[in-house]
Amino acid sequence: MAMTLRLDDAQSEALRRRAEREGRSMQQVAQAAISEYLLRADDDAQTEELAAAGATKFADLLRRLGE
Repeated sequence: MAMTLRLDDAQSEALRRRAEREGRSMQQVAQAAISEYLLRADDDAQTEELAAAGATKFADLLRRLGE
């Protein structure tokens, strides 16, 4: 799917410099950044789910440890 990404001048310049340093296109760098963000967001959501499940499962133990 094609899309337009609008960046301010500072973002565009930073992206251009990063792409140049890495020998990649600006599009490749932007796509990698988006992929990394999405993976991190999924990991964060999974961590929150596991923490909530653990808090429920071990609520009594956690309460006693807090005393």
